[in-house]
Amino acid sequence: MKLTLETERLRLRPFRLDDAEAMFSRWASDDEVTKYLTWTTHTDLAQTKEILARWVAEYEQPERLNFAIELKEEGDKLIGGIDVVHYDEGMPVIGYNLSRAYWGRGYMTEACRRVLDYLFSRGFEAVKIDAIVENAGSNRVIRKCGGELIATEEDYLPRKDRTVRVNRYIVKKKA
Repeated sequence: MKLTLETERLRLRPFRLDDAEAMFSRWASDDEVTKYLTWTTHTDLAQTKEILARWVAEYEQPERLNFAIELKEEGDKLIGGIDVVHYDEGMPVIGYNLSRAYWGRGYMTEACRRVLDYLFSRGFEAVKIDAIVENAGSNRVIRKCGGELIATEEDYLPRKDRTVRVNRYIVKKKA
């Protein structure tokens, strides 16, 4: 689904093929950013172009939500992404990433809250978000967005061929 959402500081819009260079240089090639993601660090621009082509094609699916995060105050600079990675028993599961240069400024909390508001407005009563236990920043974002820790489990990441401990959260729609 092609959809654009806005907050005071951010624009969340569909990814485009011409986002490849910015995505590659700002976060996909950064080991610190990808350390806690399910996918591996991109080693060349071709990998980023390939994933963007897949994402752009997926916008034809009505349930597919995948947003590029732009910072309005810097001329709509692309700084990250947030999406519904899948649905678990009909409940959306959110994933996100952000350029390291923009960590610690509340941008991901702002983007996450906006996506949650949108999902709740579409009738979902709850949303799941996972974070690797050691990823303090992501765990903090989830708690700021109202996430309630429901479990800590081991999870195998096939693309990284390793097992990690994951905090599983649920964010419920406020009555």
